[in-house]
Amino acid sequence: MISADNLAVEFSGKTLFENISFVINPKDKIALMGKNGAGKSTLMKIIAGKQKATRGHVSCPKETVIAYLPQHLLTEDNCTVFEETSKAFQQILDMKSEMESLNKQLETRTDYESKEYMDIIERVTELGDKYYALDEVNYDEEVEKALKGLGFEREDFTRPTSEFSGGWRMRIELAKILLQKPDLILLDEPTNHIDIESVVWLEDFLVNNANAVIVISHDRAFIDNITNRTVELTMGKIYDYKAKYSHYLELRKERREGQIKAYKEQQKFILESKKFIERFRGTYSKSNQVNSRERMLEKLQIVEIDDVDNSSLKLKFPSCQRSGEYPVTVKDLSKNYDDHVVFKDANLAIKRGQKVSFVGRNGEGKSTMIKAIMDEIKYDGECQIGHNVQIGYFAQNQASLLDQNLTVFQTIDDVAIGEVRSNIKNILGSFMFSGDDIDKKVSVLSGGEKTRLAMVKLLLEPINLLILDEPTNHLDLRSKDVLKEALLDFEGTIILVSHDRDFQRGLTEKVFEFKNKRIIEHFEVIDDFLDKYQLDSIKQLG
Repeated sequence: MISADNLAVEFSGKTLFENISFVINPKDKIALMGKNGAGKSTLMKIIAGKQKATRGHVSCPKETVIAYLPQHLLTEDNCTVFEETSKAFQQILDMKSEMESLNKQLETRTDYESKEYMDIIERVTELGDKYYALDEVNYDEEVEKALKGLGFEREDFTRPTSEFSGGWRMRIELAKILLQKPDLILLDEPTNHIDIESVVWLEDFLVNNANAVIVISHDRAFIDNITNRTVELTMGKIYDYKAKYSHYLELRKERREGQIKAYKEQQKFILESKKFIERFRGTYSKSNQVNSRERMLEKLQIVEIDDVDNSSLKLKFPSCQRSGEYPVTVKDLSKNYDDHVVFKDANLAIKRGQKVSFVGRNGEGKSTMIKAIMDEIKYDGECQIGHNVQIGYFAQNQASLLDQNLTVFQTIDDVAIGEVRSNIKNILGSFMFSGDDIDKKVSVLSGGEKTRLAMVKLLLEPINLLILDEPTNHLDLRSKDVLKEALLDFEGTIILVSHDRDFQRGLTEKVFEFKNKRIIEHFEVIDDFLDKYQLDSIKQLG
C-alpha cells in the first residue's frame, strides 16, 4: 500500500495544490483527471520520487517498485532495441551475478568466524531468498512478447535505438516498465505515440497483468477500459471516486449541482444575515444577536463551485467552393524504400463529403499514403486529386511550419476572417491559450503548444479536403470536443489517421485498413470495425 499524506506544492508563492491525501491499493487502476495546469503531472512526479513536494510526503513499504513513464523521454543510443528492453531485468541479472561472486568468495575464504564472512553469508541468504522466490521466466521470450505487442517487428530487435524516432523510443521505455512488473505503474499520456493495435494490447496488459496503475490520459476510451477508480485534481483539492471514468463524469455532475445548490442557500443566508445586522445594529435588545451573526459571517467558509468550463464555443470551418465528386482517387499505387515495400498495387476512391479512417500498425503505410496524396514523395501508379480540391493538411510535424516570429494571437489573427475575428481570444482559450499566453512568440512555445496552435490555425482556413495525421496527441478533452464538433459540421471530405477511438467514434463512416502491404476497404463505421477486430488482436499480439 502506498500513501500520499498532506502533499502541497507551491511555486513562487502560488499554491498549485495543498492537503492532498489518498491511498493507492494493490490492483487499483486510477485515472488521474483534471484540467491542464491543475498539477496532475507534478503530482505524478512526486509519487514517482522525481520531484519533492513543498510539504507532505509519500510513504510505501521498503521493497515497493514504482515505475514512471513521463510524456517526453529518450532512451540511450548505445545498444539495440532488444538489448535496451532487456535492461528491464538488469536488477535480477545483477542479483544473480552478485550471488555468484559472493559464493566464489565463500569457497576460498577460511575466516569462518570473522564478521566479514558472516556478512557475506547474510547477504547471500538475503539475495537467495529474493532471487529464488521469483517465478522462473524466459526473459528473452518476455522481451519479444512486449516488443511485438507494442508494434515492433522481429527485424527491429537488432537495430540500434538511434535509428528510431522519439515515439518509438517511448515504446521501448514502456516495454521495459511493463516487463519489470512493478507494484505501481505511473503513465503520463502513454497512448500518444502508439497505434490502435498497440493501445488494445496495452489495455489488455494493464487490466490483466499489471498491479496498481495511475494514468493521465486524454483518451476517453483507453481510461474507461482500464480504470476502476478516478482521482480528480481541481482547484488545489482532490476528489476520489471509486468509479471508472464514464461513471465519474455522472458523479462529478451531481457533485457540482450539489455545490451550486449549497452555494445559493449560503448566499441567501449571508444576505439575510447582513440585512438583519444592518436593521438592528445599535438596537440594545438585539446587540447579542447582531454580534453573534457578525462573528458567524467572519468565520463562514464560502462554498466553492468546481471550475468547470461550460462555455458553448463552437467553431465552424469557413465556406469553400465545392470539390469534384471524387477528391482522391488512387490506382495501382506502390511505394518502396530500397528493398522495403510499404504497399503494393493499392487502390482507393474517396467520394466528396465522406469522412474516412486510415488504420493499421505504425509502419504499414498510413502516413506514406498521405504523403503520396500530398505529392510529397515519388511513387509508382496513379494518385489523382479531384477538381476544385482545396486541401488542409495537419501533419504530425505541423508545428514546425508555423512562423516563429509571430505571437500566438498574430498567428490566428492572420487567418481569421469575418465574425471569427471578434472571438479569437475565446477560440484560443478553448485550446488552452489564455491570459499572457496569447502574446507569447511562437518560438518560445513548447512542442505541444505549437501543435495546438497549428490546429487552431487549420480550423480557420477555407478548405474542402481535410487530412489529419494524429491530430489529438496534444489536445485535452475540452479541445478535442471543440475540434470534433467542428469536424462533424464540416461539409467537406476528411481523411483521418488517429489511434484515439473515442475521437473517431461517430465521426468517420468508412475504414481503410493498412495491413501486410495492402489496403483493405471496410464498409463500416470505426466502432463496428474495432469491435470485430479487437477479439482477434489481443490473441494475435499477446
